[in-house]
Amino acid sequence: MKECAFGSRARLRVSVSLVSLCLGTAINPARASDQELRIEHVTVVSPERSRALEDATVVINNGRITRLSGRSTAMFKSVSAMDTIDGRGLYLVPGLIDGHVHLGSIPGMNERQELAHPEISQAARAQMPRSFLYHGFTTLIDLDSTPERIARWLSQPLKPDTYFCGGAAVMDGYPMNWEPPAARYKDYPYLVVQSGQDARAHGIDAAIHSPAAVVARMKADGARCVKTFFQRFDGQDLPQPSLTILRAIVRAAHGAHLPVLIHATGTEGHTLGLDAGVDVIAHGLWDWTSTSSASELSPEVQRILDREIAARVGIEPTMSVAYAFRDLFDPLYLSSEQLRHVLPAALIAWYGTPEGQWFHDSTATWLLPNSLAKSTEIERWNFVRSYYEQTIEKGEITIRYLAARNARLIFGTDTPAVPSYANSPGLNGWLEMQRLVQAGVSPEQIFRAATLVPAVAFGMPDVGQVKIGGRANLLLLGEDPRQSINAYSRIVKVILNGRVLDLHDLAADHRP
Repeated sequence: MKECAFGSRARLRVSVSLVSLCLGTAINPARASDQELRIEHVTVVSPERSRALEDATVVINNGRITRLSGRSTAMFKSVSAMDTIDGRGLYLVPGLIDGHVHLGSIPGMNERQELAHPEISQAARAQMPRSFLYHGFTTLIDLDSTPERIARWLSQPLKPDTYFCGGAAVMDGYPMNWEPPAARYKDYPYLVVQSGQDARAHGIDAAIHSPAAVVARMKADGARCVKTFFQRFDGQDLPQPSLTILRAIVRAAHGAHLPVLIHATGTEGHTLGLDAGVDVIAHGLWDWTSTSSASELSPEVQRILDREIAARVGIEPTMSVAYAFRDLFDPLYLSSEQLRHVLPAALIAWYGTPEGQWFHDSTATWLLPNSLAKSTEIERWNFVRSYYEQTIEKGEITIRYLAARNARLIFGTDTPAVPSYANSPGLNGWLEMQRLVQAGVSPEQIFRAATLVPAVAFGMPDVGQVKIGGRANLLLLGEDPRQSINAYSRIVKVILNGRVLDLHDLAADHRP
């Protein structure tokens, strides 16, 4: 079951197929290249360095950086067995990290539709990992998964290094509520039973669903982190985690050296996460009311943001969540040239069919007023843009406030936030960067938020930097990313565990 991250009126379900996993680890990185690689005369830009290392030579062996020098290449004698790249005029930077993805399903396709269109779904699943790489993402964190759910993703021969969080949902709370009772207890093995819940009535042993037991099981399964959830919906009286249960989860997770994240989009959830001592809030704060206008930060929200800044809590803005709904109604979205680089042509064509518009139509039933039932496509698009304008503006206001005060921002897209084709793998990250810049986040802050900060937050010391001993997940760019995010549209090479990948080979519309 894939969580729905947005909208108090949304009523969404996405099934995730469970497939068997060959035992080993669910977080195996892509196989390292055993070919030695040498990059000469390159400018190294790494987030831990105050200044770029110019005219550098970098040597990579068995997927790791073994030598790094800012002096001329005369320091290292050429080795005939090495592949050599001339890096003149280029910038070598760490590969990007998307700290919030969901990899179990194809955006915009449910399980029944996958089974009905095996050729389209097979092509889509093969392309999705390549599309993340196409846009420079060499590390991904799936924020609500299990070894079984992520197995299909890991079976692809070429993929970013991938890790997962276990989802510690309160029994029958969000996001379990989207599943029918017969399936939800199977699909959420890390559910937590809190005081007052009758677990026995559902055949659940509360003892093995205590915070300590659940966290121990996640750790044994190879989880990188623990995710909790707080979400209210109009008209639904869902069980919500108490402060007591959240603090117990945090204690257990920290005892196991795992960070804790909370899904929260509003003031109540952000406050609860702060009170419980979570490490990361997995969404920006866009669900709040203002006493005057949407463009004014309310005192309550400002107090929460100030607490987050002072506590150095990680914040994942995930601004693209609103666009997952909004862009479904953009009449030009499916004709985007950018989309052709990341999605197979057959999948894009299917999205345009009546069957492929299922989520668009489902969203329209609760979003559009009756007066627009017989409206034109442009009239609907104008209404939807206006509908989401306030939410997007509130998200921008809070992120602008945080960025101006050097808050601990962590890059995350929530791809796909809902079963929407408007959250495409890889491309969604590039669009998220543009939205962050629009909100007032500097290119240098984005660079850190997508490299070093998530590497530290998720306990991955060998990525997020260009350093000796570090994993060779790197990008060669034609521009300095600290100066402009346009650098990420000028990727020359992607290096994944020492393996050099050409961009045109990663594109969905590549013709050999």
